[in-house]
Amino acid sequence: MSLEESRSEIAQHFSDAVAADDTLVKECMGLCKMYNLTVESLSYKWQALSYSTTNTLAIFSLQSVPDLKAKLQQELNLRSAAGRGRGRVSGIGRSLDAGLKIGPLRPGIVKSEVPTISGPSRVVFEGPRSDEPSRKHRYMYEKVTERSEALDDRIDEFAELVQKYYRVDEFADPKAATEKTTTIVGRIVHDADVSGSEAKLNESSVVLESSRMMGSGVRVPLRFAPETKLRGGIKGVGGMSFFPGAIVALRGRNGGGGFFLVEEILTLPPLKMPPSPLSDVNAAFSMYIACGPFSLDSDLEYKPWTNLLDKVKESKPAVILLIGPFVDATNTRVKDGDMDVTPKELFERQFTKRLEAFLLQSPGTTLLLVPSINDVISDHVVFPQCELDPEFSKDPRIRLLPNPCRFSINKVSFAVTSVDTLFHLRKEEFLRRTPEVDPLIPASEPATDGMSNLARNIFQQRSFYPIFPAPLDVAHEVNLDVTRSEGTKLVANDDECVPDVLVLPSRLKHFSKVVDNTTVVNPSFLSRGTYAMLSYAGQGSGLAKDRMTADISRIS
Repeated sequence: MSLEESRSEIAQHFSDAVAADDTLVKECMGLCKMYNLTVESLSYKWQALSYSTTNTLAIFSLQSVPDLKAKLQQELNLRSAAGRGRGRVSGIGRSLDAGLKIGPLRPGIVKSEVPTISGPSRVVFEGPRSDEPSRKHRYMYEKVTERSEALDDRIDEFAELVQKYYRVDEFADPKAATEKTTTIVGRIVHDADVSGSEAKLNESSVVLESSRMMGSGVRVPLRFAPETKLRGGIKGVGGMSFFPGAIVALRGRNGGGGFFLVEEILTLPPLKMPPSPLSDVNAAFSMYIACGPFSLDSDLEYKPWTNLLDKVKESKPAVILLIGPFVDATNTRVKDGDMDVTPKELFERQFTKRLEAFLLQSPGTTLLLVPSINDVISDHVVFPQCELDPEFSKDPRIRLLPNPCRFSINKVSFAVTSVDTLFHLRKEEFLRRTPEVDPLIPASEPATDGMSNLARNIFQQRSFYPIFPAPLDVAHEVNLDVTRSEGTKLVANDDECVPDVLVLPSRLKHFSKVVDNTTVVNPSFLSRGTYAMLSYAGQGSGLAKDRMTADISRIS
């Protein structure tokens, strides 16, 4: 990084005064290099140090450097000591890390097998690193300009995809009057003035918002021609869902009447299909999937979790995916403060200790934990949400994952979130039925029921949470951080494929079904008595969905 680039970052995260001092700039970059930090992370470290000593945010100066360096060195020493302590098992002279295989599959990805001294590994896990600094950001610091830029970028990204896929020469400004048919791309917005702020989106209240680059950010009402058609959709689906935040591509014209007349809806470019896994009998695995709350909302006895754990002990699956909330903020006892232990102690009692005891019986099992916005034990309660603190996992077979996340088990790819996206979409969705033009012919009969169409919105919008803004009455369930929307993407880039399995826990009725090329699972909530059991047969042909069974089961 050049000196000027460094100066620009320091000005952004410290101050212009710090960036103007060449000596301070060099000191900052030296600390970043020495302790492997970004400038942003270094500024957080300084703010935490200055606030803890003075209860104010002091200006960074040359006199601050020794104190900050000492603090960073102390943290490094503590991490090293903790790592050595966690890496040894009583009575065994080998480090648990000796069997850990880490390889840079791509930035932010870790590949590993369960250490051999803990038992034979049955799965190879590939997923996000637990030390990715970009996920551990401060929230409630969003700026209006940053939100606006993030929203604009999403429109422009899809415009580029649409332009390549449909070979569009040029996009039009939806506000400009024209007699010829034009193509536009924008975001769906709800016109509250027409239908009222509490009303659901409908045909008379659909508005399109352009990006600043494509239409100066104007908002234009949409009207649908009687003969409006859908181009490029999956044959048999016969319609398009609209909801606030959805990115759409449309063809039609603005005749000067104050609205854009839609003549054709262009289905957004489909995601790449997942590759067919190699036929390998050794790649077979079983998996339990359960989503919290893990206790009834009126007590902290965790009986549903105890019942599931009894079943798990009998079957000893290769993988157990547990999705929060683990200590639910909406639990009556938690809200009233009627607890005899801290949330951390409750988690350790109900999960950490019991899972560690289970691993003694089933050393080849891998445990995956994904947090929820409602988790009291998480200090990061916005979406996207970073993983739980490392102190909650003292065994390398217990993996802490962010929310949402992508990972793979034996080359079968998974996408998971704990946010109830399905329910939020159902609240907001307006389905427009249309005739089909040049539809995509699926290999088998497509799923066209309501739940499948909701899941299909996630694929088409390439987002774990494509709604914006979140519905007012359930906005607290997602706490959407728009400026970090990169973390909510279903795929990181055009080369990444649609997942083999998409896990979407929801209060809507539980289900498991194949939607296009993906097995979509809603295990509902364990407090309601349901969980999912997935079985993958490594041997066979075709896509992963063709070798997989997923069933919803009930605890007794």
